[in-house]
Amino acid sequence: MIKIIIERRIMPGLEEEYDAAAREAMRASINARGFIAGESLRERHHPEHRLLITQWRDLSAWKDWENSLERQQAMQHILPLLTEDEHIRIYEHY
Repeated sequence: MIKIIIERRIMPGLEEEYDAAAREAMRASINARGFIAGESLRERHHPEHRLLITQWRDLSAWKDWENSLERQQAMQHILPLLTEDEHIRIYEHY
């Protein structure tokens, strides 16, 4: 089992638009093979700073989702709202 932590920084004033796009992306990922769970977090005093934590059965399942057409379409709505590229980290249970 792995966890994917994605860090994103949103352009000021576009938080609500980002939230809608991120919810849609999360809905799409729920149907992906190997998806277990996910949560979105907003930094308390910096609402433009977000973390997305998802849990996947294995690295292969995450890679399939990461490279899927569904994620690419979701990211077309998210990427223009970011101030920088998202940072993705992969963590394994041990």
